[in-house]
Amino acid sequence: MKKLKTVFNQVKSLNGAGAPDMISLLWQLICYSPKMPVRLQQQLLLDEAKPFTLEVDDPHFAKSTLKFKGFTWGEGKRKILITHGWGSKAADFAELITALKSVDDMQVIAFDAPGNGSSEGELSNLLLFAKAATTVIKTFGAPDVLIGHSLGAMANAIAIKETAIQPALLISIAPLINLKENFIASLNAADVAPGLQDQFFTNFESLFDMEASHFTLHNLYPGGLVRRHWLAYDPEDKIAPFAFLENFLIAHPEVETKVYQGPGHERVIKDELVISDLVSLIA
Repeated sequence: MKKLKTVFNQVKSLNGAGAPDMISLLWQLICYSPKMPVRLQQQLLLDEAKPFTLEVDDPHFAKSTLKFKGFTWGEGKRKILITHGWGSKAADFAELITALKSVDDMQVIAFDAPGNGSSEGELSNLLLFAKAATTVIKTFGAPDVLIGHSLGAMANAIAIKETAIQPALLISIAPLINLKENFIASLNAADVAPGLQDQFFTNFESLFDMEASHFTLHNLYPGGLVRRHWLAYDPEDKIAPFAFLENFLIAHPEVETKVYQGPGHERVIKDELVISDLVSLIA
């Protein structure tokens, strides 16, 4: 978190003016994922898990393969894959994983995406999240249930398309809907001038060979591959604004939704009512 604050303050101090390394700073502002230490309760849960290490290719930032770490709990036939959000890690689902361990015949699988938690990588992005989820699916087999929070919900959508699996249940918690708008919000918060923002998005298109506007949940949605999609959100969520979600839900009326007032974007995965509802859905 300290590094991200330093980069943010560097960018903001320029008051919209350019600098020789400005685009590099903006990449760090947008794609450096803050890493928070593991708490005692989380570490105790990780100690119970069977750890694993897998690899994905990062052709954009590291330009090499990156090792990422994951964890499994249980040996049941039903598999649950959990994909965390930006600036998060598998251990942040400690309360949910603990609750899911009580469900019969279950195996819970979670991982730290590249550039997050305990995994390798300096900068990260949605494609690395999706590659990691895809690699886990190909290694452990098709999960019956996929749970994704925030950016993890978008990553799960890509992974389902990539692997052509047909999960019985897809759960999206406070999903990001429009990634470019989240980028713009971060750039605006740091007082980045419109011209510099345009330069960043031009650089983005050159690096990824596609526009940032492509990365919306509507564009990435796996459609008929999902038998049931259940979505939880807080209408006052500032990170994933309801205005974007509303448009997505109009386009996909088959998605079941439930409103949770008050938990916000980050703490929604720890909310007792949310966890209770998820366990009931899965069990």
